[in-house]
Amino acid sequence: MELAHSLLLNEEALAQITEAKRPVFIFEWLRFLDKVLVAANKTDVKEKQKKLVEQLTGLISSSPGPPTRKLLAKNLAALYSIGDTFTVFQTLDKCNDIIKSKDDTAAYLPTKLAAVACVGAFYEKMGRMLGSSFPETVNNLLKSLKSAESQGRSEILMSLQKVLNGLGGAAASCHRDIYKNARSLLTDRSMAVRCAVAKCLLELQNEAVFMWTAELENVATLCFKALENSNYGVRVAVSKLLGTVMATALIPKQATVMRQNVKRATLEEVLELMATGFLRGGSGFLKSGGEMLKVGGSVNREVRVGVTQAYVVFVTTLGGQWLERNFATFLSHVLDLVSHPRATQTHVEAVYSRRCVSFILRATVGSLLGEKAQIAAAKDICQAIGKQMKAVEAVVNDANSENKSGAADVAASQHVMVCALQELGSLVQSLNATASPLIQEPSIGLLETVTSVLLHPSMAARLAAAWCLRCVAVALPFQLTPFLDRCAERLNNLKTSPEAVSGYSFAMAALLGGVHQCPLGIPHAKGKMVVSIAEDLLRTAAQNSRLSLQRTQAGWLLLGALMTLGPSVVRYHLPKMLLLWRNVFPRSLKELEAEKARGDSFTWQVTLEGRAGALCAMRSFVAHCPELLTEDVIRKLMTPIECAMTMMSHIPSVIKAHGAHLKASAAMVRLRLYDILALLPPKTYEGSFNALLRELVAEFTLTDNSANTTTSLLRSLCHYDDSVLLGSWLQETDHKSIEDQLQPNSASGSGALEHDPSSIYLRIPAGEAVPGPLPLGVSVIDASVALFGVVFPHVSYKHRLQMLDHFAECVKQAKGVRQQAVQLNIFTAVLSALKGLAENKSTLGPEEVRKSALTLVMGALDNPNPILRCAAGEALGRMAQVVGEASFIARMAQYSFDKLKSARDVVSRTGHSLALGCLHRYVGGIGSGQHLKTSVSILLALAQDGTSPEVQTWSLHSLALIVDSSGPMYRGYVEPTLSLVLTLLLTVPPSHTEVHQCLGRCLGAIITTVGPELQGNGATISTIRSSCLVGCAITQDHSDSLVQAAAISCLQQLHMFAPRHVNLSSLVPSLCVHLCSSHLLLRRAAVACLRQLAQREAAEVCEYAMSLAKNAGDKENNGINMNPFAPGAGSRRDAHSRHQGVNITETGLEGVLFGMLDRETDRKLCSDIHDTLGHMLSSLAVENLSHWLMLCKDVLAASSDMSTAAPLGGGKDDESEKKDEMDDDTMFTTLGEEDKSKPSVAPRWATRVFAADCLCRVIMLCENANKAHFDLALARSARLQNPKNDFLVLHLSDLIRMAFMAATDHSNQLRMAGLQALEDIIKKFASVPEPEFPGHVILEQYQANVGAALRPAFSQDTPSDITAKACQVCSAWIGSGVVSDLNDLRRVHNLLVSSLDKVQAGKGSSSQLYRESATTMEKLAVLKAWAEVYVVAMKIKKEAETKPKHVLKSSEEDEDDFGTIDELPPDSLITLVQPELPALSRLWLAALKDYALLTLPAEFATQLPPDGGAFYTPETIDTARLHYRNSWAPILHAVALWLNSTGFNASESAEETAAAMPNSQKRATSIMLNQTPGTPPTPKSLPEINKDRMHLILGVSIQFLCSPRPEEPVEHVTSCLQALHTLLDSPCARIHIAEDQLLGVELLSVLHRLLLTWDPPSVQLLVTGVVQQIVRAAQDYLQEKRNTLNEDDTEEKENAPALGEGGESGGLVPGKSLVFAAMELLMFILVRHMPHLSSKVSDSPSHIAAKSHLSEESARLVAATVTILSDLPSLCSPAGCMTILPTILFLITRVLKETAVKSADNQVPPPVSAALQGIKTIVTLPTVRSDETQKQWTGLIRSTLASILEYSQPEASKPILDEVQAKCYQLLLSVFQHTNRALSTPYIHSLAPIMVEKLKAVERSRPNNNLELLAVQEGIKVLETLVALGEEQNRVQLLALLVPTLISYLLNENAFASACTASKDLHEFALQNLMHIGPLYPHAFKTVMGAAPELKTRLETAVRASQASKAKAAARQPPPTVHSTPTIKLKTSFF
Repeated sequence: MELAHSLLLNEEALAQITEAKRPVFIFEWLRFLDKVLVAANKTDVKEKQKKLVEQLTGLISSSPGPPTRKLLAKNLAALYSIGDTFTVFQTLDKCNDIIKSKDDTAAYLPTKLAAVACVGAFYEKMGRMLGSSFPETVNNLLKSLKSAESQGRSEILMSLQKVLNGLGGAAASCHRDIYKNARSLLTDRSMAVRCAVAKCLLELQNEAVFMWTAELENVATLCFKALENSNYGVRVAVSKLLGTVMATALIPKQATVMRQNVKRATLEEVLELMATGFLRGGSGFLKSGGEMLKVGGSVNREVRVGVTQAYVVFVTTLGGQWLERNFATFLSHVLDLVSHPRATQTHVEAVYSRRCVSFILRATVGSLLGEKAQIAAAKDICQAIGKQMKAVEAVVNDANSENKSGAADVAASQHVMVCALQELGSLVQSLNATASPLIQEPSIGLLETVTSVLLHPSMAARLAAAWCLRCVAVALPFQLTPFLDRCAERLNNLKTSPEAVSGYSFAMAALLGGVHQCPLGIPHAKGKMVVSIAEDLLRTAAQNSRLSLQRTQAGWLLLGALMTLGPSVVRYHLPKMLLLWRNVFPRSLKELEAEKARGDSFTWQVTLEGRAGALCAMRSFVAHCPELLTEDVIRKLMTPIECAMTMMSHIPSVIKAHGAHLKASAAMVRLRLYDILALLPPKTYEGSFNALLRELVAEFTLTDNSANTTTSLLRSLCHYDDSVLLGSWLQETDHKSIEDQLQPNSASGSGALEHDPSSIYLRIPAGEAVPGPLPLGVSVIDASVALFGVVFPHVSYKHRLQMLDHFAECVKQAKGVRQQAVQLNIFTAVLSALKGLAENKSTLGPEEVRKSALTLVMGALDNPNPILRCAAGEALGRMAQVVGEASFIARMAQYSFDKLKSARDVVSRTGHSLALGCLHRYVGGIGSGQHLKTSVSILLALAQDGTSPEVQTWSLHSLALIVDSSGPMYRGYVEPTLSLVLTLLLTVPPSHTEVHQCLGRCLGAIITTVGPELQGNGATISTIRSSCLVGCAITQDHSDSLVQAAAISCLQQLHMFAPRHVNLSSLVPSLCVHLCSSHLLLRRAAVACLRQLAQREAAEVCEYAMSLAKNAGDKENNGINMNPFAPGAGSRRDAHSRHQGVNITETGLEGVLFGMLDRETDRKLCSDIHDTLGHMLSSLAVENLSHWLMLCKDVLAASSDMSTAAPLGGGKDDESEKKDEMDDDTMFTTLGEEDKSKPSVAPRWATRVFAADCLCRVIMLCENANKAHFDLALARSARLQNPKNDFLVLHLSDLIRMAFMAATDHSNQLRMAGLQALEDIIKKFASVPEPEFPGHVILEQYQANVGAALRPAFSQDTPSDITAKACQVCSAWIGSGVVSDLNDLRRVHNLLVSSLDKVQAGKGSSSQLYRESATTMEKLAVLKAWAEVYVVAMKIKKEAETKPKHVLKSSEEDEDDFGTIDELPPDSLITLVQPELPALSRLWLAALKDYALLTLPAEFATQLPPDGGAFYTPETIDTARLHYRNSWAPILHAVALWLNSTGFNASESAEETAAAMPNSQKRATSIMLNQTPGTPPTPKSLPEINKDRMHLILGVSIQFLCSPRPEEPVEHVTSCLQALHTLLDSPCARIHIAEDQLLGVELLSVLHRLLLTWDPPSVQLLVTGVVQQIVRAAQDYLQEKRNTLNEDDTEEKENAPALGEGGESGGLVPGKSLVFAAMELLMFILVRHMPHLSSKVSDSPSHIAAKSHLSEESARLVAATVTILSDLPSLCSPAGCMTILPTILFLITRVLKETAVKSADNQVPPPVSAALQGIKTIVTLPTVRSDETQKQWTGLIRSTLASILEYSQPEASKPILDEVQAKCYQLLLSVFQHTNRALSTPYIHSLAPIMVEKLKAVERSRPNNNLELLAVQEGIKVLETLVALGEEQNRVQLLALLVPTLISYLLNENAFASACTASKDLHEFALQNLMHIGPLYPHAFKTVMGAAPELKTRLETAVRASQASKAKAAARQPPPTVHSTPTIKLKTSFF
């Protein structure tokens, strides 16, 4: 392949390769040339031009394939436009000659087509330059058009389109000819030709004025004809032509109008023309109401669907502004379509027409209009509904005059109503909360209008109105409860009107069904209300026969809807429901028989409707409340269900007796029965299987059904991948909702609410806007098929066999169309059954069952109906999966092999090739490995059958399945498969799109199979890779969108495995172009691919996308320069085709994606866009801050346009001025330019919410990036160094503005996101100082904005979740300390105070709109916010108390000129909280109590108070739990602080409590205090209350800390620990925890557990704090006990029991011992931070003894731990002490050793000082004085001190830090000086030698700094003390140790001058000491000196030097008053 990469074709290389590979080689060269020509040097090109032209024209006649000819033409044209144009006419003539040639053989065809392609490309590229020759060319093309076959026809038309495009208006002379010739081909047999004609005419109408003037009607008629029997592609192309022509006729293009005076068509004329198409076609073509199988489908359906699309094109072309101005006219026209009798001949047809009209409205209003315009449109729709309704009411009231036409009008009006109401509902739902003006403006009267339709005589209209109300309520949840109340009230008032009963019950049911979409729900009482209304309706149904039916239906409908509220509501009504259900059905067989005997047809109808309703309510119960389905409940449900089953068999006789009109009701009963049985476990109704199966089989084999109804489930049961065979990919297009009508199974796409009213309250299937249940006949069959699949796996083999045989019999019996229908149903049922078997992991059964099933399936593999073949293949695969025996699989495979070898007909070849694919798909590569070779060879052969594209499609599809399922086993067949794929791609005509789609699938499967190997560089892999890339290139260039989508997913796979080899610079721009494709699947593929690319290479993706924008600009300019007459950039056509061409502006790809979010509705697509933007944001936002912030700001700014809130800075005037200027400009610009400059619609609310989330993400990303983002001074200095640097803090005003815009929007979701952003901003920027005003922070200047953003959230009508969020922001703001002035704080503080009043108001006071738990959420949020503020306030207060007080000024006047101090009194915040504390503390305790009760395990549920707690009701307990879980932690902390500050003295007498709470709470508290209600509670004593509180707080904490869930925020853990710490500060709590030792032990073990799971050092520090508190508490308590003991029995002290842990024996019991628990925990922390402490760790081979430096946090932790460790012995008895001391001392000394390392700044690490302090504590312990332990104790301390001194040996890697030595010496000093000689002597003996050694060593390494000096000095002091302690006779020896040491410290003169200060000081110190010792022990001193003469001389020189220097100093200074010489003299006289 590399050889192909040269400018000229490498002919030698070409000659050497095999014939088969040549086309690929040539294609690869052309691809290379295509890239290279643009970039190459012009002179190079010109040099080689002659040769190149020769080579390229030579290729024309080498019969190139379609992709090759396309590229060839492109290259030739490019070559001429870059190089010289001398020979272009020669080449053109050559091509024309080829085209004229009379050779019609198939072999010559490719050459002809290549020539045609070249001609087109020349004109497209060079246009006018070839001007003179064009008439001849066009005539030539038109001539050959007449005789060409279909491929030639489409190629010629495409070339003509290019000629027209290139020449523009210059080709006017040929326009008529082209039009005449092309016109007739619009109805060509070949669909590809029709598409080509449509595209050609579309190009023509740009210039040919006659098309949209004189010929307008003809063009329309032509288009309608072209739509008959069309496929999807033709419909899209023709509708585009029709819509565009109509739009041009209405508003012609400027340029053309100026050339000729044109008569413009009026809007009425144009719409009239379109309407004729919509209503066209012969009447009465469907005799049996849509039940007939639509074999051919009638003409006008396809036309109607096509025209529907044309309407959308028409409006889109004219643009959003046109639609805004003309909406009323357009709406009335479209609604008239659906009221026309031609559109509604049968019900199914009416539904289809409604679907089309709804589609037109949704596609235009939904995507072209911005939110403001949509609100205006909604008003228009309201008026239209009102007008219709008035007409209807007139007719209804006028009912007595028998006017027939009126009745027809009412019938027609129902369809208008349905369309209008559905669009209104969709509009409001998409506007969401932005629609609130619609409801609030009384002039619109939306609600009145919609509710008036609830009384419409037609059920369809009533249901549509109910649905519309549901949409409004979901969009504006605050309307939900009022709507319900209103409907209930009307229902009660209008009980006597059948329409009212039906309409209002529909509305209530719809509203109840919408509750699950409103997170805040509805009050619990509404459930009771619904039940009572429903009961009332059911009870009174029998009273009035005129209303019986409606009341019965309404009652059951309401109960079914009630079930959707879920178990928390239904639980309370279940017993009543079970009773109702039982009473609907007869109790026994006797009653059933009796029933049959009596009753007339009407009572039977009511009875059946009632039973259907009851079953429907049951089904709703089973579906929505699975938690309540206990065995008992199921048993009770089974009674009525079994009765219903029995009744089924009796119904036929009833129908015979009373008439066929009962059939529908009976079918409804069956449908409901099947539905509920499918949801229950089959075990429950095993007994009734036989009867049930008989019913089911009869149902779908159409035994008693004369109509040929087919099920709609077959597609969904077939595999998704088979969509290419079934055409079901239409489900994935933007036109899904109308294309459904053209699918071949019964009633497809005719879903409508009136078919099944219960769907009004059910959840809508994903992806549908409005529920559309299918007609009853189809639904029953669907339900029976589904239930058959559930039951079949549980049936005995005997019955399975009977049924399968019966199926075969049924198929045999039926004939013709009926046979097809029966077969379809049977197959769907069999597939459903096999799927059920696979899911249940059960087998099919013995041989005979298999045989019977096989016969059935194999028979259908040769069925002419492709859907049946597909189903048969699928069934075969599923059977193989279920049977799972190799022999069985082999037999089936062999059968298909034989069939395929012999069969010649298309049908069996396709069927059996699919069978092979399905076998592999379901058995997988391993199971079918042995058949792989045969399967592949057969399929490869079939795929080459060029005569039948269908065979190619099916075989390639199967091949793709096999490649997919075989995985690596397929590796051996990759090369042949690939070469086949490439060959086919290069030869199959592009019009066979299905073949190309399958080729794309195969390519993708191969890439996946080869997988990561693709990165390799081996020869074979390189070949495979380049083949894959060529394949991708060919498919990418295909004209069909699905093929392009396949190409993109192939490239995506390639990029995953071999990213280096995918060229992003060409891929990304092509993906960007696809983003505006009109094909949903292509847009999806493009975004999915971008998402993957952005994950790895976001920066490159954005860069390449921007290059597209630049190139677009260049191209436009070039175009204009070259061709002044060409339609330029400003022409309207560009503006209209905006949605075809990508429009990347300076916002780049990100901007385009944000724009797409406003247009797209597809879920998958939108979530991929979100992800793509997310990936781009995470990798690019920090580097490119201002760009991303601008993006978000532009999107969010739309909300400030919408909302009425004034802009931030009060700059209202200039804003409005700008607006005026804008308007003046826009009036004069043309539509087109306006369209280009502005995005089509302002960002919608969902996009704005996403932008607000992006904002929060940007803040988070910056947090992890660079400190300067949150430091203004740093940011500014970095900015000065490099102006490109960009930091978040510099955009703070933008951040605040964006958060403000979002927080004050209409949309609730956006308000939430805005408040969240505001909270993030406050938390991140609160502490950022303002460099220009020291002592201030940046955020201070924004306090007005923060206040303004928060205020609206506290208004009366704000939903609870927003108020709760706002409370959080308030507490963050108050607690952040940004605002120091109390008056400023008050603004925000008052918001919290006002909401606190709301909380105190108690339950049930406010009129409730939402569920009770919403109130719980709000109240708890308020309490949490207050708690957070109080915690901060107490912290500030505490800090202020520990700081030194400022010196107060003595005089007043000083203060004035000092200016007012900004610093507020430190307790100011507390002054704000203080007044509320009494109330708050009570509420906090109540909330904690609730929380404690709610966290009880399920088995204690009975202990919960029956009326709920202080803030929750028992009904909403489950949702309330979540809210408590979010807010308990700060409340706990606050309560602890409050109790601590009041010292537990605040008694809360029960009377006060009772007075402060409303009644319901009084009862609750009395229950909590375990008294019977009614008896006045006895006030508890303060200690009791405190004990309760302690238990509450400890209980809550321990319960939480035992196992905090991993997703718990770390703040909860820290709050909880801080609360415990605070609590244990107060003496009362300490006593409590110390009295009951087990409590302490429990707490410690829970803390230990916490440490095991939570890592952060902050948590560990807090834990050590709490441990310390517990230990202190125990210490105090023990001390107290000891003191009391001491006072009691001083005289009997000897036999006092050993207090403390360990008792006499010294044993500590784990689990009971506090000390043991504490040690366990502390040890854990130490080992976590210093792993070498653990012998296990240090002994393990992996352990490396490197000392790591402890981080600051770790150091603090270790220090804290050591401190606590040293406190532990004080808790033990002497014996206990001896048990733990070795461990403790070992740990402390090891810590000392590890941490005492010299640091640069000579700071003492905290662990070191703690360790020394700890040793001191231990040494000075009083308890250990007792005699038994004396000896052991001494030994321990001795060895400890010894080992510390040991550590500092110089040979250790670093000598120990000197301060430690110093401290250690001090310690020794204290030990040695101990009064008790017996105690100190052993120490002296063991430790003195070590010391002397150390001090001697100093001579060698003199101290370098003061610390080292200090250590030496301390050591010497100890020695001196020893000398002093020694007896006279030992003095000499002792001095002999000391004096030489000291003298060794003296320096000689030379050394003295150069020594460092520390060294000099040591010299001085030694000298002083010697002079001090001499006089003290003159005798001994002399002895020592005499013994060593060298010492003496050293001392003397030192003394002399000292005197000399002193004399010098004295000379310099005035003599001091006290002279010091005498002392010196005195000293020296000793010699």
